Amino acid sequence: MGAASSDTKSCTSLSPNLWVPPWKGLWNGEIQASSRLSQLWDTGRTVKNKLKTSHQTSPPEETAAERTLPQCTSLFLPEFPVWSPAAQPELKILGCVAKGSLGPVLKVLNCTEQKIFALKVLPKGEILRRNTLRQCKEEVSIQRQVKHSFIQCLGESWQGQCHLFIMCNYCSYGDLYSLWISAKHIDEDTTRLFAAELVSVLVYLHDLGIIHRDVKMENILLDERGHLKLSDFGLSRHLPFGERAYTICGTLQYMAPEVLTGGPYSHSADWFSLGVLLFSLVSGEFPVAPTTNHMSMLERVNNATYDVPETISRGLSHLLKELLCKVPRQRLRYLHQFKSHIFFRGMTFDPALLQKFPVDLVLNMRKSEVTVQADLSGFEDFDWDLKQTFQFPFPA
Repeated sequence: MGAASSDTKSCTSLSPNLWVPPWKGLWNGEIQASSRLSQLWDTGRTVKNKLKTSHQTSPPEETAAERTLPQCTSLFLPEFPVWSPAAQPELKILGCVAKGSLGPVLKVLNCTEQKIFALKVLPKGEILRRNTLRQCKEEVSIQRQVKHSFIQCLGESWQGQCHLFIMCNYCSYGDLYSLWISAKHIDEDTTRLFAAELVSVLVYLHDLGIIHRDVKMENILLDERGHLKLSDFGLSRHLPFGERAYTICGTLQYMAPEVLTGGPYSHSADWFSLGVLLFSLVSGEFPVAPTTNHMSMLERVNNATYDVPETISRGLSHLLKELLCKVPRQRLRYLHQFKSHIFFRGMTFDPALLQKFPVDLVLNMRKSEVTVQADLSGFEDFDWDLKQTFQFPFPA
């Protein structure tokens, strides 16, 4: 739930075990209802509205009543409880902060707590059309399981008639990509801190058998003290040790070669993505320019030499080459390897100690955030699902 990205995500399953979902024929008028919400990022307008959410913190057990719910509702249970109009803290939509691959990420204010959250809105019809139902449910399942200082915390998740809603903590200082674009490149001391924070969180995820599969600057948010929060688990999955994945997914210029070939691959693919990210931070450009498809990208990656600029220190140069190794089993991937690495000499990987001091570069670059007041016109014809959820104060 970070910043808008112009990168293309490729999601193609090459697994020999094809799964045919029972809802492939579920195309009725309700699930195909069009929504003006999809135009939020096109118009650039922000909207101030109110909505009420279910305060349920854990998925309820299925009841007899739930078993009689329409299929377009029951398919998304229990990860997405049915929205209820019961009295709950009032939320106001302040704006649209990102364009996701399926729907927008909105900035919302909890009026009761006076706290801002990020709200991801996903159209059910598009989820079914793209065959990503299990992926969406696993995203919520994984984020409920993980708890780490450098992971964006999950709040509520629920469903309306035509949309799914996922709410997370809001990071007020934007994302790492925006910082990188503004700063042109990141100094080595700040890069070392960011690298240690990302190593800490990736080791944590991999120990739980979770592979992220979309580690990139746009998915790394910055909190009010400048520290990192890994976000967007939409492509993540549980991958027990010894098992392999075969789905080509992620963002092209960050993909490991074994992912681009359609597998088999495992958790080490995340470390290659980290190598691409760190290379870009310190050099000011991606190690391999992106292409329009995974086959041409694979050719470029296989032919790349990953020559680092001479201005980069010997320790960081070694780290980048060891992360960008094209042979997965030879990549750095264990915590003890990073602890003993020359680039991290004297560096801690303890989250509490890493967060002890604010990141000056981030605070200097992101001193304040301005929310532009929105024109409320143009959203009068939201579908009935959103009219129930959002209280629009439009004039008669």
